[in-house]
Amino acid sequence: IFSGSSHPALVDAICERLGTKPSPVQLRKFSNGETSVEISASVRDQDVFIVQSGSSQINDNVMEMLIMISACKGGSARSITAVMPYFPYSRQSKRKTHRGAITARMLANLMYVAGVNHVITIDLHASQMQGFFKCPVDNLIAEPILAKWLRMNVPDWMEAVVVSKNPGGTKRVTSLADSLKLSFGVVTTDRRRPHHYSSLLNSTIFESMGTDGTIDSTALEKDAEEAETRIRTSERGTPGPTERPPHDMDGYEEPAGDEDHDERARDVITGRLIHGHIVDDDAPSPVLSIRSGSVQGNHNGQRGSQSSNEEPMPEAMMQSFMSTASTHSRMQPPHHGLGGTGDATASDEEEEEALKDPYTESTVTLVGNVRDRPVLIVDDIIDKAGSWVAAAETVVKRGGATKVYCMATHGIFAEDALSELDMCEEIEAIVVTDAFPISEEKRRLTRKLVILDVSGLLSEAIRRNHHGESISQLYHYYD
Repeated sequence: IFSGSSHPALVDAICERLGTKPSPVQLRKFSNGETSVEISASVRDQDVFIVQSGSSQINDNVMEMLIMISACKGGSARSITAVMPYFPYSRQSKRKTHRGAITARMLANLMYVAGVNHVITIDLHASQMQGFFKCPVDNLIAEPILAKWLRMNVPDWMEAVVVSKNPGGTKRVTSLADSLKLSFGVVTTDRRRPHHYSSLLNSTIFESMGTDGTIDSTALEKDAEEAETRIRTSERGTPGPTERPPHDMDGYEEPAGDEDHDERARDVITGRLIHGHIVDDDAPSPVLSIRSGSVQGNHNGQRGSQSSNEEPMPEAMMQSFMSTASTHSRMQPPHHGLGGTGDATASDEEEEEALKDPYTESTVTLVGNVRDRPVLIVDDIIDKAGSWVAAAETVVKRGGATKVYCMATHGIFAEDALSELDMCEEIEAIVVTDAFPISEEKRRLTRKLVILDVSGLLSEAIRRNHHGESISQLYHYYD
């Protein structure tokens, strides 16, 4: 078992459970920043386990691990297993823009080229990432460890409700809720940003273009007449010439009844988020103030967003439909760069930026009954505190919950996230594992932080892998 420089305390705990010591390896850097690795023990025909988790020095950790894998391969090791409790770049597992990179897949290819034969990790950000690898992957789960702490430290845990702070984490939340026979809920946010209006009415081609793509003015007038006819017909309540009566899935007409009415879903609570915090319903909206200011500033300007004091738009741009459309796309980029419907697992960075933006108002929705019950907000990573604080305030101030426990596998705690979580009065405890190294300085910042040990889970996975035993028992709950 070789230890990288990212988490030596975890490696010592693993080796202590296995009754061994970390094998000697020399890790150092040259003056120009290059990483040097020298294996100081024979690995010929041996099962090698390289324990290297992600840390704040993520790029150095990745390069160090790749060099260690290559060195063991050159030393004729029988098998090389990379034990990575926190897999680096796991949040970059999909392409979000046209020119984006799937960095997690690239790292998997680099590890395979270096010579890895097996990968052991805990709670990948997206379980589909296992398909990136050309070798077996054991994606262990920390759910039994979190559940054991819950049963031992929360007196009324049987009345608790497991809540996901965004729609992308519902699968993880429902798994814990089903295992403990608990109820679950979901918190969603709908952003409302100030709109930048851009008109295409100045385009000669667009103004003369019909709905069928033609540029004939006669066709444009015909489309307008047909639209007016459909509006008048719908107001009379009779189907138009091109409309058909509603049919059921089997082709028969669906009879109208007294039960055909919309009913508001139960246990749905909404609220307003401004600057990442719950506000009253009568609080002034920053979106409306920004919009009114922009409208007043452009009141004396020409049509569109061009001011009267600015230079007039060139005639060539006035005649071009594509130029005006491209201007519109630059002013208001699409939310989903690759088109289609939006992904349920929205980017954490985008969510945090929207919550911290003072000019952005969000409507938060809580689905589920949490009144007079403790709430467990569960996710795989705690990076920034904005979305966690917003979800905690929502379930307490709007839903009427008693306590909030923030639970995750990897506690990254970027910037001042840990202190912000500690200052939130609604949060009772912050429960994470030591899969990601947490410095002593950060631990002293809060009294709410609880760190659970995963050395037992990893050591048992290493032992079973070495002896060729099944690891399926590690996915089950245990006392």
